Amino acid sequence: MEPITKNLPALALRGLTVFPRMNTSFDVERAISVCALERAMETGQEIFLVTQREIGVELPEEKDLFDIGTISRVTQILRVSERTIRVMMEGISRAKLKRLWQREPFLQAQVEVMEEPQTVRRGNRTEALMRQTYANFAEYAELTQKLPDEVYAAIMEADDPGYLADFIAQQINLRYQDKQTILDELQSLARLRRMNEILVREVNVIAMEQDIESKVRSRVGQIQKEFVLREQIKVLQNEIGEGDSEEEFDEYRRKIVEARLPEESEKKLLKDVDRLSRQPFGSAEASVLRNYLDTVLEMPWGEETKERASVTQAKKILDHDHFGLEKVKERILEFIAVRQLNPNAKGQILCLVGAPGVGKTSIALSIARATNRKVARLSLGGVRDEADIRGHRKTYIGAMPGRIIEGITRSGSMNPLLVLDEIDKLSSDTHGDPASALLEVLDSEQNTSFRDHYLEIPVDLSRVLFIMTANTTDTIPRPLLDRMEVIELPSYTDEEKVQIAARHLLPKQKQAHGIEKNALRMDERALRAVIAHYTRESGVRQLERQLAKACRKAAMQFAAGNVKRISITDKNLADYLGTPRYTREKTSEKDIVGVVNGLAWTEVGGEILPVEVNVMDGTGKLELTGNLGDVMQESCKAALSCLRARAVEFGIPADFYKTKDIHIHFPEGAVPKDGPSAGIAIATAILSALTNRPVRHDIAMTGEITLRGRVMAIGGLREKTMAALRAGLRTVILPKENEKDLAEIDQSVREKLHFISVEMVDAVFASALRYGEVRPAAECSAFVPHSDGVVSTTLRV
Repeated sequence: MEPITKNLPALALRGLTVFPRMNTSFDVERAISVCALERAMETGQEIFLVTQREIGVELPEEKDLFDIGTISRVTQILRVSERTIRVMMEGISRAKLKRLWQREPFLQAQVEVMEEPQTVRRGNRTEALMRQTYANFAEYAELTQKLPDEVYAAIMEADDPGYLADFIAQQINLRYQDKQTILDELQSLARLRRMNEILVREVNVIAMEQDIESKVRSRVGQIQKEFVLREQIKVLQNEIGEGDSEEEFDEYRRKIVEARLPEESEKKLLKDVDRLSRQPFGSAEASVLRNYLDTVLEMPWGEETKERASVTQAKKILDHDHFGLEKVKERILEFIAVRQLNPNAKGQILCLVGAPGVGKTSIALSIARATNRKVARLSLGGVRDEADIRGHRKTYIGAMPGRIIEGITRSGSMNPLLVLDEIDKLSSDTHGDPASALLEVLDSEQNTSFRDHYLEIPVDLSRVLFIMTANTTDTIPRPLLDRMEVIELPSYTDEEKVQIAARHLLPKQKQAHGIEKNALRMDERALRAVIAHYTRESGVRQLERQLAKACRKAAMQFAAGNVKRISITDKNLADYLGTPRYTREKTSEKDIVGVVNGLAWTEVGGEILPVEVNVMDGTGKLELTGNLGDVMQESCKAALSCLRARAVEFGIPADFYKTKDIHIHFPEGAVPKDGPSAGIAIATAILSALTNRPVRHDIAMTGEITLRGRVMAIGGLREKTMAALRAGLRTVILPKENEKDLAEIDQSVREKLHFISVEMVDAVFASALRYGEVRPAAECSAFVPHSDGVVSTTLRV
């Protein structure tokens, strides 16, 4: 009789074997398998099920499949999820894989149906083999106690040796390779004999497992019993004043050995345990030694988390947690890329510098998440004692380790990320200088053997990733700053604040106040109004507080049941946030003599700094007002000397310094001001007042001036240009040396402003002064600068 050949869709099984005359259900996820099922349903529901040789192969070829499989019929299909289908199959007959002639979009195979030879069921040999199988299976079932009664009954009632072998292989938990050997065998008696061998092996293995488990359980029980007895003995000893038992000292010694400390540290700790064992009951030194050993052994010696140095993953996390800050993210990703290429590199020290609320601490925590490091945050603001960093000697009452060791212990890892917050707020007094104590901690060449005063044993800090945060580098000592790589976080632009509020802050506050996503809506105009009239900051901390205030008002209305949906616009914003606290900087709408728009930098962003000059008949006095610092006073004198040296060239009377009194004033006198970069603004205002020529009202300027009239570079250009844009100015004069810094300015700011770069003060006068008209000096008082929103911080000009 010629063999029957069929062309059927094939489904490759991973770790699963299907037998003829058996019903089996399993889940299908691979696309080629789903397509094969669909094809089988279209062509009569028959499909060839064959097991893969290796489970991990995703797209199998013919060599990846076993030769023998099962022709099956699809009896039921259920879609569990979008990608998963649960299917019920009924095995029909064994078949041999002749050729796999299609791999995509599904497997298509040419198979040969294999007829199983008939077996004499009543022979003595057959009967003996089946009885042996029943006995082995009964022993297996008794050991596992996991098989349902109906399965056990079905096996005992089976009288076909081939079916019996298939049914047992289908029901019990075997390796798929063992099941395949059963499927490969066509002879019923040989198949049952092989099944018996497998059952005997499984019975022996399970018996051995249970014996091992019984011994372990007995051993654990004995240990628990001994522990209870020791505790009882310890209680009795404490009652009679002999509490320091030898078992306690043995426990200390065991923990010290298991910590795998360096030889020097292990010897010292074991010596301390010996000293403790010799102390009399109730002695003060025993308490000190106990606390010391407990503290040392709480350290996570030898425990490190597996670092995940993936640039792709880190970029996803940073983009998800923070909007904008592209330069900062790029630098952090470069750092992670180095860790990815060289995992054994020493821990680096980064310092994130920026205004309050720009996200320094949150970025540090995102880095910890991206690198899969445990994190501990240490606030150093106001710390003035060296012992806070290095710890106290253990002989002192209440002694404890320093904050570095405490942070490592709290993190539970020897390679954590330690965030040293507000490092610029460190101070010093008679107790020492904590900044100097940090020099060793933050030096990757020295911190491999950092010694805390309390521990007195070396601790390797080279695997720790230190990230500092600061608002300014001015107060950080130079030697300490030299050990860090500074990454500056710039102020957010208004556009960035709008996006941050819409994407992060508002949804966060809605969730915190229990408001549903669509119940409260705040449009873009309202967000811009909040930023412009209710906050004045570089970051978004005040902005988040104002959004929280609006959410509280809305929550009260929702709780009262008055409304179901609320929409906040710029029209009704005052109902939720009250009267606006700030107004935008306003400049004069006409040209005025002796008034120049300067630019200043503060910790909360840029500001417009008007410079006013009045010239009066007098005896040559120079009056400076506006709460000016020493550097700014010197800048005023340098500007005056520059004009005086070139008085004839600028059209000024040569004796003006004898016959005129000059008063230079900077409004908002309560705010301290300092810095050299208002030099060209001061010189322009003085020249305007002396020549009665008005200054263009639509221009702002910043730059330091020398006695020879050269314009020097300044800092804070990004914040200053944003202040000019907010005030409605369209032209900014800046030093030529700062042209390179324009690339760091936000694109939207660069597009809306016109920049004039100058090298000499002559170019400033040519651009800022109206040489075609001369006005009376009386008009100098026509412009009154605004005084809204005074910020209690020093203006750096």
